[in-house]
Amino acid sequence: MLWGAPRYKNLGFSRKWAVCPLFYWQVTMRIWDLEPERLCRRHLLGEHRELHGLWVILTQGKKGFANHPETARWRGKLKALYQRHEALAAEMARRGYLHHTPLPAAEATGLAVQEEYKDTPAEQVRIIRQKGCDCQF
Repeated sequence: MLWGAPRYKNLGFSRKWAVCPLFYWQVTMRIWDLEPERLCRRHLLGEHRELHGLWVILTQGKKGFANHPETARWRGKLKALYQRHEALAAEMARRGYLHHTPLPAAEATGLAVQEEYKDTPAEQVRIIRQKGCDCQF
């Protein structure tokens, strides 16, 4: 493999689709609007990781997914995103997972409620059921 070449081995989709920007956005970043206690391990930890990436984009102006629809819906709602992080961290602790990545509460500004959805919660349940994972929906 060439140095710097992307690796698609464990992504669950072919390289052909991985380079399509529209498809790439559909499979990458997601902050669920569902109860963390009902998420399987994979979705709980994945959302936690993606939330940290989103936080950096919104608070430090990083470019990564700055124009992604998921990023757009959280602009001006850092307080709501912070609260989502706290709910995920509490569920991780309840399951016995270690959590060493708190967010700075002082940066949690803006609206405290997320009422804008990329997919409605009902649609998110349908999407997550199709994944065939251990989420309890």
